[in-house]
Amino acid sequence: MLMDSKIVYVDMDGVLCDFEGAHQQALSRQPEIAYPQSQYGFFRNLEPLNNALESVELLRQIPALELYILTAPSIYNPLCYVEKREWVETHLGMEWVRKLIISPNKGLSKGHYLIDDHADGRGQESFEGKLLQFGSGKFPDWLSITSYFTNKYRKGEL
Repeated sequence: MLMDSKIVYVDMDGVLCDFEGAHQQALSRQPEIAYPQSQYGFFRNLEPLNNALESVELLRQIPALELYILTAPSIYNPLCYVEKREWVETHLGMEWVRKLIISPNKGLSKGHYLIDDHADGRGQESFEGKLLQFGSGKFPDWLSITSYFTNKYRKGEL
């Protein structure tokens, strides 16, 4: 990491991968299972969100940024620790496995930016840096996120 690098954390569920879509599909198939995320393979088999993988790769290319994946575990599925790690290796490669952080409290992580679909609930509200709420009006998709960082970089604001 360069001395002047900005640390950026990227959430997994609802930001990199389609947790909500998989959750809804599982509920429709097996409504008797209240917490589909408790089932073996749930996290391992999540689909990447549209443009997510390409976008984190694009952001990784910006010299002023140091990216990490910061995800909270599911209290309903102890296998999620392994499955999330496997998902990262499958979809992003071993380099990203080394940058995977699983923490129930994201506010404990020191950094400049957090890209997350929730503003609170897992420590996001106490994160010391700037929260870019994925799926919000300001940051509805990955294009808006990558534009934000590339514009800041071009202007010398990173």
